[in-house]
Amino acid sequence: MSAYMLLFICPASVRVMPFLHQLRQPPSSQQSTSGNPGSVSKKKMQGYVGFSNFPNQVHRRSVKRGFNFTLMVVGESGIGKSTLINTLFDNKIFPDREELPPSAEPIKGVDVTSMSADIQENGVKLKLTVVDTPGFGDSINNEDAWQPILENIESRFDAYLAQENRVNRSKISDNRIDAVIYFIKPTGHSLRAIDIEFMKRLHTKVNLIPIIAKADTLTSRELDLFKARILADINYHGIQIFKPVSDEFDDPETVSDNREILSKIPFAVIGSEKYVERPDGTMVRGRRYPWGVIEVESEEHNDFIKLRQMLLRTHMEELKDTTDMVLYENYRTQKLLSMGHVQDNNVFREFNPLIQIEEERRAHEAKMQKMEAEMTAVFQQKVQEKEAKLKQSEEELYARHKEMKTVLEKQRTDLEEKKKRVEASVRPVTPMEQHPTKGKKKNIFSGF
Repeated sequence: MSAYMLLFICPASVRVMPFLHQLRQPPSSQQSTSGNPGSVSKKKMQGYVGFSNFPNQVHRRSVKRGFNFTLMVVGESGIGKSTLINTLFDNKIFPDREELPPSAEPIKGVDVTSMSADIQENGVKLKLTVVDTPGFGDSINNEDAWQPILENIESRFDAYLAQENRVNRSKISDNRIDAVIYFIKPTGHSLRAIDIEFMKRLHTKVNLIPIIAKADTLTSRELDLFKARILADINYHGIQIFKPVSDEFDDPETVSDNREILSKIPFAVIGSEKYVERPDGTMVRGRRYPWGVIEVESEEHNDFIKLRQMLLRTHMEELKDTTDMVLYENYRTQKLLSMGHVQDNNVFREFNPLIQIEEERRAHEAKMQKMEAEMTAVFQQKVQEKEAKLKQSEEELYARHKEMKTVLEKQRTDLEEKKKRVEASVRPVTPMEQHPTKGKKKNIFSGF
């Protein structure tokens, strides 16, 4: 149970007295861990100081400002969304639906609409915003029917993130979805494919509260089996739904209430804005059948009381805190990281000059070692590259020398062959062939 909801339930005297009792205890059991630097000492006060009255201040400020609560309902048309919301808040949040003529065209796709109402109860003001999703699950092909709803939820996160990053943040409008009530059709079998797909897509963005609509169409035995199958499907697919959590600060009554609420999930509810008369003459909100009356506000007939208790009376602030500190923070972190933002964790450290100098020295040494290793690696790489280049040049020169030697050898061989051919083709010249006229004269004179 959250602190704010306790403030509305308990009177001021009940809230303050436990704190006063603790403050007036003798300081015999003081706990201190001052031996460690940066530790926090736990001590009990010897007298009344006054800071135990802080919850009352928060209570007065909260009542003065009022509260905002944004609720989304998702389910097929005619499953009872409007009736249940009007019954939950005992107010006409959703107006009466106008009957469309048969010739009217049905809604194509999924539309996301919202309506707001200012409600006041015992001096506490609540601005309620209900987001409806008409058209979901009404088409023959419901593929990607969850996409417009997911985009609407993320757009609200984006709008809030943009307001946080403004220079002037004095007026921030928070319209993030605090809870989603998902209406499960009472088939009596198990979750349908559209139910599983929708919850898998949205369970990390919103507080998901599954309920079985029109529970009066099933018997008690059928409801128990149906709930068991739904929980089995949810666990099998790893879907996270909102569940009340108890801690050591909760009183036994709160722990017991949380256990009862957990035992009813998913809630089997009945909605009705009409009052009917019971056999004893009292008027109750419910539905009349030939075999009797089903009361909306009877825990024997349905889980409406437990749903309203968790949603409005005991865990409304926890729903808002989970949306703000878990779901939105996760989305914000992923969004900023995707935009290239990196968080410096040193900003959140306590400043100690000696520790900072030591860290800077270690960082400098690590940096120098890294630079030395990088330079050594670069030098070795350069040497290897140079050696490889020289080896390649040597191989190229050897190849060229070998090629030139081969060419010269071939040329020399060709010349020798040419020489031999020339020598073989030329006949030796005789003396007579060298001087033909001189021999002729000799023959003439020899005749006389």
